[in-house]
Order: sequence, then C-alpha cells, then structure tokens
Amino acid sequence: MRIPAHSVCTAIRHDIVSGVFPRGSRLTEEVLARRYGVSRVPVREALRTLESEGFVVTRRHAGACVAEPTDQEAADLLEIRVLLEPLGAARAAQRRTEAHLKVLRGLVRLGQERARRGKGEDLRSLGGWFHDTLAQASGSPALIALLTQLRHKSAWMYAVEPPARPAESWAEHGALVDAVARGDAERARILATRHTERTVAAHRLRQPEKPGRVPGPARVSNAQHAVNTAGVRN
Repeated sequence: MRIPAHSVCTAIRHDIVSGVFPRGSRLTEEVLARRYGVSRVPVREALRTLESEGFVVTRRHAGACVAEPTDQEAADLLEIRVLLEPLGAARAAQRRTEAHLKVLRGLVRLGQERARRGKGEDLRSLGGWFHDTLAQASGSPALIALLTQLRHKSAWMYAVEPPARPAESWAEHGALVDAVARGDAERARILATRHTERTVAAHRLRQPEKPGRVPGPARVSNAQHAVNTAGVRN
C-alpha cells in the first residue's frame, strides 16, 4: 500500500520535533525512505512541505538539513502565537458548530477530572487536543494551518513547564468554551489572550542537541488525522 506524502511528512516532522533528528543534521532521501519503509517520492514531497514550514532548509553541497532557528526566531514565534491564538478563539465564537462544542466541552470535563486526580501525564495531550479543536472551530483553513504549525514549532524549540495549578488552567479552558458557545467573540478573544500569555511565560528554550548516529527504522501510520468533532472517548 502506498503511503501518502502527508503521512511521511507527519512522521518526519514528529521526529524533528522530538529530537530524533537534531538541528543541523542531514536528511537524505535514501536514509529517510529506508527508515519509514517508503519510496523516495513521498519523502521528496514531504521535505518540500517541511521546508515551506521552516523545519527543513536546503544547503549547497549538503542538501536537506534540519533547520537551526535562532533565539530571535524562537522569540518571534511566541509573539505571533499571542496574536493569533486569540484571533482563532474569536473566530471560533462566530463559526463553531455543535460538534465542535461537544468535543470542547468533553475535553474540559476530562481535563478537570484528570487535574483533580493528579493525572498530569494526560493533561498535555488533552490540552493539545483542546487547542487543535478550538483552531478547527475557527473555520479558517489558513488560520488553522498557521496555528498548527506554530504549536509544532513551539514544541520543537521550547520545553513547557506544567501549570502549578492545573485545575485553574482547565477552569480557564471552561470559561473560554462558555464564551465560544455564547458566540461572544470579544470575550473569547480576551480569555484566550490571558491564557496564551500565561502559557507562553512557561516556555523555556531547549538546548539544541548535536547531530549523532542515524536513527533506526520507524513505521509510518497511514491513518487520516481528521478533525476531532465526532465525540470524546475516555
């Protein structure tokens, strides 16, 4: 079965963000094709996409390499997030569907439950799912793509300290969903700005790892990563 380029792109991006491929390391089509068990065609397409996103650069005599963002570029990234996350929330208040609200409310319930039980390992993934769904609710493909890319890059460049009071953080999520449900775009924008500013303050720059050995084979999922609007399962 042919693995589509977007699945290969997702796999390579994940390995860049998680540090499997350190900044500055070479990304050769042959090695990547062997690692993911695919032909070189989807790898080539994936590298072009990742270059457009800023994860990969093409260097003379070296070919494709993992990008090496500067501290200023990393700082700019967070500044842009503070501007765009509230815009996404305001748009969500105007364009959300009942399916989006169902998922958002379900995630808030799960987050509050996990926070009460001290299940910190679950809260990061729930938070990511929440913000992905909120972005999808904006109904703007361009904005969704930008917010998704910003979150990937933030995870790549920064380590995030968990909130000292996770229950309060999920109460903020709940208040934001209430504003979105009421269609109150201005209130959603204000709440999202406060939440994003507090979240950004918890970001700490990662120290880049030096390129090392070539990682071993990995599997690429061919599953479609659709918008999570069907419901939430515990």
